[in-house]
Amino acid sequence: MNTITTKRITVTALFLAMNIAMSSFGIPVPGGHLYLCDAVICLAAILLNPLEAFVVGGIGSFLGDMLFYPLPMFVSLVTHGLQAVVISLFSHKFMPNHRFAGALTGVIVGGVIMVTGYTLGKIFVYSTFEYAMLKLPYEIAQAALGGVLGMILCFRFGIQKLFNEYFS
Repeated sequence: MNTITTKRITVTALFLAMNIAMSSFGIPVPGGHLYLCDAVICLAAILLNPLEAFVVGGIGSFLGDMLFYPLPMFVSLVTHGLQAVVISLFSHKFMPNHRFAGALTGVIVGGVIMVTGYTLGKIFVYSTFEYAMLKLPYEIAQAALGGVLGMILCFRFGIQKLFNEYFS
């Protein structure tokens, strides 16, 4: 089904590089930033198998944080890695005959995982519950923005169709 091929390794590496690039800058909003790496993670996880999705989401976020903001890099590895795996599982294993519904469910569950993981991670990394609660609205906004953009790119702009044609 999803055998390791040069094409799949190349596409996974491309998404990984896009994730790192998107984690290097954010959209400034009052009190923080929104990063677009979640859109890349959601899109890649809808298209790729769970292992490839973990590489893009977890390892890509880890490397992006390591380069640009190292303090939460292990939180990113676990949180975005788990988020990507869950989205991929819903898209490919749990609801394979209903790709849009499976992807949407995965993106929602993955968003909850991301928000929860980062909130708990910030409590641990920064040692303050208050700081984590201050950043909670930004985590929710980032998860929502990333999920919506990933779904739009995948289904509205036809990336899934192109991806399926290329890999079938």
